[in-house]
Amino acid sequence: MFVNRFVFICFAALAAALGLPLQSTAATQNSENAAATAESSVTFNSVHVDGPYIAMTFDDGPSATLTPKLLDLLAAHHIKVTFFVIGENVAEHPEIVARAAHEGHEIGNHSWSHPNFAKMSDDGVRSQLRRTDDAIKNATGERPTLMRPPYGAITAREKHWIHDEFGYRVILWDVDPYDWKRPGPAVVRNRILKETQPGSIVLSHDIHPGTIEAMPSTLDALAAKGFKFVTVSELIRMATPKPAHTKAQHGETTEATTAPSPSGSPSPSPSPAG
Repeated sequence: MFVNRFVFICFAALAAALGLPLQSTAATQNSENAAATAESSVTFNSVHVDGPYIAMTFDDGPSATLTPKLLDLLAAHHIKVTFFVIGENVAEHPEIVARAAHEGHEIGNHSWSHPNFAKMSDDGVRSQLRRTDDAIKNATGERPTLMRPPYGAITAREKHWIHDEFGYRVILWDVDPYDWKRPGPAVVRNRILKETQPGSIVLSHDIHPGTIEAMPSTLDALAAKGFKFVTVSELIRMATPKPAHTKAQHGETTEATTAPSPSGSPSPSPSPAG
């Protein structure tokens, strides 16, 4: 009897010893899965969709001369886009932002003066977002629900407290024509055409003349390829689950703190893009 009990105790101890790491591994995996799910509902580089839908986005405006030209073009093409605006520019030209919203475009928060959030205090980031949020509300009557950090620079912790406090989704991108380097309209167009795929979020800027010059032929060529244009929020609402065997879409990241480069890997340091 004693021998049997001793054997049982030893077996139980061994089983427990073997079981603990397995339980710990499972718990860790569950925790990581939960974190990934939470992250994917807050941050978007692109969206998995069933259909040829894309979101064109324009940063750093409004520009007094260029943004109205772009709005005229978009109206002629019956295309809706998303503008990530700078608060200082909204305060200077609220009528342009009001027009964009009235014509069905989406307005997102892109900070007050375009600083690097990843290098700022929480209070500094909070002030940048709140002032811009108020300026957009004053111009359009509605508060934004999307935010794009300048340069794409933001820490994982910032993403979550900003989402919790402001309710923003953090929008990055997977197509970057580097139009801020002013490579010329043809280069901007060709880069966008090469990189864009269903579910893409395309970055560009409505403060550079070359970008505005590139847009008529770019939009025509994208439409000719079968793409349909929606706002970022519309694209997110179209999201469908990815098949388990499907690799992440081009450029997609969940913990990037800087803007993705066209190759899909985070840039080593923030660039003027975004």
